[in-house]
Amino acid sequence: MGTEAVTAELRRLNTSGLLALFTTLEAPTISEIDGEYTAALLAQPNLFAVATGKVAVANPLGPWLCKAFQPVDENSGRGYNTFSEFGRVRQRYPMRTLLAPSRYDGAAAYTLIYRAYTSMCGSLHMVDEVRRAAPGVYLGIGTWGFTDAQRRVPRPFLLTGPVGSYRGDIGKARHDFTPGPRELPGPPA
Repeated sequence: MGTEAVTAELRRLNTSGLLALFTTLEAPTISEIDGEYTAALLAQPNLFAVATGKVAVANPLGPWLCKAFQPVDENSGRGYNTFSEFGRVRQRYPMRTLLAPSRYDGAAAYTLIYRAYTSMCGSLHMVDEVRRAAPGVYLGIGTWGFTDAQRRVPRPFLLTGPVGSYRGDIGKARHDFTPGPRELPGPPA
């Protein structure tokens, strides 16, 4: 299947279908994900997820443009999200990237940990997992929340690219941060 067909299929699937597909995909390597990737929400699991997604990233006053990544070494990287705010491109919500066991099946996922930096997303314990659907097309499953139940709600998204270069590191790292079970819960029990 070509890139456009894979993208169209991801946009067609509901949340359950996206999760089922996610468990069949492989994680990209740390070095594979480098640059800015156009980002878009996919089918959300419930009305609350749809509403919070529209406020957070589909807001016409500050639409989500992309996620960006840069390898730091063979085991980790850094990244950020980019938004358009009043006609200006703004970087927000830095994250650390690494390969870690997925909360959905225990297999490796390219994992974005926002708690490594001080930000609203870090305070919400946001974690995204990404796997390759096709060359240049990635299926992501985001989670956030203060409780285990909240962090089990999958919020699928699509990344395509790269479409640009990494603009530079942002954010203040949390001193001596080590990912815990909120960020890396491992496979389902």
